[in-house]
Amino acid sequence: MLTIQRLSGALGAEIDGVDLSQELSDAVIAEIRQALLDHLVIFFRGQNITPAQHMAFARRFSEPEEYPMLKGLEGFPEIVAVIKLPHETINFGGLWHTDTAYLQVPPLGAILVARELPPYGGDTLFANMYLAYEALSDGMKAMLSGLRGVNSSAKADTTKTREDRIATAGKQQANVEHLAIHPVVRTHPETGRKLLYVNSGHTIRFEGMTEEESAPLLNYLFAHQVRPEFTCRFAWRPGSVAFWDNRCAQHNPVNDYHGFKRVMHRISLRGTKPY
Repeated sequence: MLTIQRLSGALGAEIDGVDLSQELSDAVIAEIRQALLDHLVIFFRGQNITPAQHMAFARRFSEPEEYPMLKGLEGFPEIVAVIKLPHETINFGGLWHTDTAYLQVPPLGAILVARELPPYGGDTLFANMYLAYEALSDGMKAMLSGLRGVNSSAKADTTKTREDRIATAGKQQANVEHLAIHPVVRTHPETGRKLLYVNSGHTIRFEGMTEEESAPLLNYLFAHQVRPEFTCRFAWRPGSVAFWDNRCAQHNPVNDYHGFKRVMHRISLRGTKPY
């Protein structure tokens, strides 16, 4: 029997009473999926799962897909190792972002498993994009409703966080720029709720505007959408698993463990085109 404990007022919940290494019933999967929709990011503790079990669990929610820039594990190309080594100072994806918003069809979500952790630090922050949208004024909502954001894989602050991993596990076309245009105000395909769908990692401008023209409003939105009251913080432990809804939540891995190694395994799940 699942127990669900909220982690903060904004989003996030820990789920107990389930062993992800086992084949789960359709009813349990439905409960977990509903918890994801209700809380945007869900966490499991004390899980000892193999890559094959990680894949089997992920497939119950959507089709796993390969990350466009990095090679996956041998035998499991859809599982990407998210690593920071002791001599490295920049962590992979170390800024607020929505995963791969520069793809025409960004992922539904991701399932991240802790494999090796530093003795302290390395928490991950999450933010609720429903709340970010709902807190805007009616005038701002009206202005944003017709805008579309141009998202790029080549935004400088983001590419810097990939350099170490591309050097060790990059695909042949790792440095090819991906571009996608998505609505600034997105409707979640399952809940029907509106949310703010720009992010500082990938959104470079509004469609039909220059970067310079777009910057003042985008910078306001980037700061607004990660206000503390929209966020939660997760402290990893061995055996921890996080599953976030990439359509309505952003995340930011905190880079505060220099000199130590951190290894996580991530699976991205196929989504649908934003509208």
